[in-house]
Amino acid sequence: MVKRKMLTHYFGLITDQRQSTKIKHKLTSILFIAVVATLANCDSCVAIEDFANDRIDFFKKYLTLPYGIPSHDTLQRVFEWIDPKEFRSSFMKWIEEISASLNGSVIAIDGKTICGARNTAEEKSAIHIVSAWASKYRIVIGQVKTAEKSNEITAIPELLKLLDINGCIVTTDAMGCQKNIVKAIVDKNSDYVLALKGNQKLFYEEVKEYLDDAVETDFKDIPYNYTKTVDKGHGRNEEREYYITENINWLSTRSEWKNLKSIGIAIRKSEEKGKITVEKRYYISSLPADAVKFSNAVRKHWGIESMHWVLDVVFNEDSNRTRKEHSPENLSLLRKFALNILRNIETEKPMTGPRKRAKAMTNEDFLDSIVKHTFLGVVQI
Repeated sequence: MVKRKMLTHYFGLITDQRQSTKIKHKLTSILFIAVVATLANCDSCVAIEDFANDRIDFFKKYLTLPYGIPSHDTLQRVFEWIDPKEFRSSFMKWIEEISASLNGSVIAIDGKTICGARNTAEEKSAIHIVSAWASKYRIVIGQVKTAEKSNEITAIPELLKLLDINGCIVTTDAMGCQKNIVKAIVDKNSDYVLALKGNQKLFYEEVKEYLDDAVETDFKDIPYNYTKTVDKGHGRNEEREYYITENINWLSTRSEWKNLKSIGIAIRKSEEKGKITVEKRYYISSLPADAVKFSNAVRKHWGIESMHWVLDVVFNEDSNRTRKEHSPENLSLLRKFALNILRNIETEKPMTGPRKRAKAMTNEDFLDSIVKHTFLGVVQI
């Protein structure tokens, strides 16, 4: 058992930008209510207000509420005004405390557009959030906002600067396969496994042609490492083969990619209802030719894709139409507070995220156990 600071301690690090003469509800209380209600299946400020009013006696066990529960308008204004950098900083300080060393973890980085934040009337585009996911603990460890998908190229180095990822393996999709991003990863004393596609046209064609030919000839006279995984279930058979080689002296641009040591190919063969599909993906890496480590990094990158799916399906992120000021970015982070908490709450029987949220909404004892685990600081994940 490891004693740690309460989550509300980190909320206290955020500057309250409201006019002091008009403040009725403490900022820490508002954020406490928002996180707890989000855990309990509330996906809007109106739902948070209604839930908190229905559970006011529960919240009074933890908070002083001389003016009752804040209105949904108050909640909305707070998330519009909070400095997202301060909110992000409080989140990341909390993550540092609740997680042990990330050393050896796969850190998957990817972006997601929050479609509901688009406002066509004001010609305001949807916001795009780039997040980092730590496979070791299955939690989000940081995020930054960028206006458009193309700006991931500049957002990823900004996010990397914020992260303590010494000794980790960073993965990205093809958008992140950039020389400046490779340098930023290496400068953080980390390794990388990056997907390679047509955005690096000549480099991609060189690697693709070489690896395709090598596979066809069983890597004749080419030193390589290989592993294979097979998954069966639900009427589908899936086979994944991973080849990786350090034989890259022939690459014309290898010196331009910092610490580049190997290139690899992942071949996925899937059979369902008699139909066979084959998919090939190509990668560059600073790792030596270890196929097991390579395959582990490739597969664990899908953890962040799963996280994005959960935000949409379980937390209804894309359905949220909140658009003003900083609210889309701040509410995205609020959902990640809740997601991290739910992912690391142990139950007697395995429970999915939706079931945990539903139980937290209807079972006050279960919600109380989550609050004591998360906010009162008793356990380290």
